[in-house]
Amino acid sequence: MRDHTAARAELRGDCERCFGLCCVALPFAASADFAVDKDAGTPCRNLRSDHRCGIHARLRQKGFTGCTVYDCFGAGQQVSQITFGGQDWRSGPPEHARRMFDVFPVVRQLHELLWYLTEALALPAARPVHAGLRRVLEKTEELTGLTPEELAALDVAAHRQEVNVLLLRTSELARAGTKGRKKNRRGADLMGARLKGTDLRGADLRGAYLIAADLTGADLRGADLIGADLRDADLTDADLTGAFFLTQPQLNAARGSAGTRLPASVTRPGHWTAQV
Repeated sequence: MRDHTAARAELRGDCERCFGLCCVALPFAASADFAVDKDAGTPCRNLRSDHRCGIHARLRQKGFTGCTVYDCFGAGQQVSQITFGGQDWRSGPPEHARRMFDVFPVVRQLHELLWYLTEALALPAARPVHAGLRRVLEKTEELTGLTPEELAALDVAAHRQEVNVLLLRTSELARAGTKGRKKNRRGADLMGARLKGTDLRGADLRGAYLIAADLTGADLRGADLIGADLRDADLTDADLTGAFFLTQPQLNAARGSAGTRLPASVTRPGHWTAQV
């Protein structure tokens, strides 16, 4: 088995090796996140012939905030260079393009699972389930190598459920060693909640709706954030040290500051306002 920790770099989007798949395969609707409507399989009007975004440096100013918070977990380069062997969707027949667009979201789901599994294997507290985590990680990697036809027919939901059993156990083990009240807020509706300075150490926030929540100065150390909706949540000066299953797209959708403390697995979004 290869060094999965080192391979995690492959689970980040690399637009230089992708054919702009997220700009074509995915749909979006005119909203606060997107300036216009776009159907799935239709190239974004800002996509250039070299598969680069024509307004990449001005996406937020042009009303495409949704693009700035998205990450494919490396599925773009996987589908472009491995699954389809470097064959551009523009150069083949229409059915080739359609199949590529169908496969892309499937591989993205698999790569997201690889992200979680790799992180779980790096948690010492999860050692009792490391063997199982390695098994499903290897299986997930094998699935990413399937043919386009096999990927299109894959039951990703069933595989995700198999993985989720181990991720749930990982969460229990990791949070058990965290000092604090270990609140269970799984799937909770915390939209707009006033949680400034709240002690959320070791909390189960899986799938919680934290849209526009005030988490200024909140203590989120060792919290499980898998699937938590952090859109427009205020993480100014919050402490997320040791928080796990936090992804870059989640963080990109939130607001924060130079004082926000983050896990090493993610980077501080460029649009966050630095405090002085």
